[in-house]
Amino acid sequence: MSQAITPAAQASFKKAFQAQPQAAVVQRAVMSVGINAASEDSTVQTDLARTFSVELPTGKVANQKHSGRCWLFATLNTLRHEVAVNYNVKDFEFSENYLSFWDRFEKANAFYENIIATAEQAADSRIVTWLLDSPNGDGGQWDNAAALIKKYGLVPKAVMPETKASENTTEFNQVLSLRLRKDAVKLRALVAAGADVAAAKTDMLTVIYRMCAYAFGTPVEQFTFSYRDDDKKYHRDADLTPQSFAAKYLGRDLADYVTVINSPDKPFNQLYTLPREDNVVGGQHVTFLNVDLATFKDLTIAQLQAGETIWFGNDVLQQMSRSKGLLASHLFNYDQLFATDLQLSKKERLQYREAVVSHAMTLTGVDLVDDRPTKWQVENSWGEKVGADGYFVMSDQWFDDYVYHVVIDQKLLSAELKQVLQSEPTELTPWDSMA
Repeated sequence: MSQAITPAAQASFKKAFQAQPQAAVVQRAVMSVGINAASEDSTVQTDLARTFSVELPTGKVANQKHSGRCWLFATLNTLRHEVAVNYNVKDFEFSENYLSFWDRFEKANAFYENIIATAEQAADSRIVTWLLDSPNGDGGQWDNAAALIKKYGLVPKAVMPETKASENTTEFNQVLSLRLRKDAVKLRALVAAGADVAAAKTDMLTVIYRMCAYAFGTPVEQFTFSYRDDDKKYHRDADLTPQSFAAKYLGRDLADYVTVINSPDKPFNQLYTLPREDNVVGGQHVTFLNVDLATFKDLTIAQLQAGETIWFGNDVLQQMSRSKGLLASHLFNYDQLFATDLQLSKKERLQYREAVVSHAMTLTGVDLVDDRPTKWQVENSWGEKVGADGYFVMSDQWFDDYVYHVVIDQKLLSAELKQVLQSEPTELTPWDSMA
């Protein structure tokens, strides 16, 4: 039987609050400076000096501005450092805008396909509601970026630079979502009437292409790549296409990599997939290999020691100082501030919706003491004014608690895990915690 809060209960709650040691002092502090400032543990920073036993060469950080393209920036950051080393051009950058165009266009096509496939379900069913809640956002996964690169190639940033709309996607997201929801009404009606939807979908994609072209520019098809390297030597590479540029300048074979996750709410040593998050119809699928934390961390260290930076998905909104560039599990001591236990295990956070993969960044270093990691170097994509010239330092405990995805070269996997990659993946719901 439900119970209302009575006046007597209110009085007891107030009395219990006032009985807390230093209640008035803590109350004034929180009300004056806010929760994080009042609870920050300044001693944490002393353990996070920016020196690392394994540190890969990197350049100036990129800036995704006001957009949700961290996954795309993290992918291109992971790839561009090899170009920088191989061609002696430290601050080289791929065009994020070029892939942004194709991502939004391909996502529209995937959205139409999903709407058609679910057209006989009620509009308020969970899957249709999920599709309509965010018909074409600018977030994504490593596999989404790999699918785009395989199909459309890459270009240097100078060939297709950022636009006002690509740097600040709020307005475009709003207009594009409106158009897609309107198209969903028509597609569902056509399916209900037993009509052919192919021609209608083609007309819709024609409009989407136009919208993307207005916002991001028309994707380049042929170009010349000219630059001066760090020794001031001039280079010119003419008659390139995005595909030929990627084939020539991209050092890694993206087919060799797999997204390894640590998701203790699911069985380990199993393969999972999220087909509703595929952005390219007929392209690379979003696939995860779930492993225990020790394996997860060992693979990450092994790849850094092999000289390769790492794309990783995480919950950057937890225990993060943006200005100082710190990620530490006990940076803010909320338990002590509020005199209560606020701790959940990683499994519990995933099961009870506290955990979310909110961001993607690039791991560029690790500090090993007696072969054990103590802290990690992180390249973010929020520009040079955040953290230390855009770089963050992450405690090893924060890695354990809030890192969920790492992209790993399959050659580093054990024979057992390589065998798991050959198995039929288990399909996850699109609202799974790994989405």
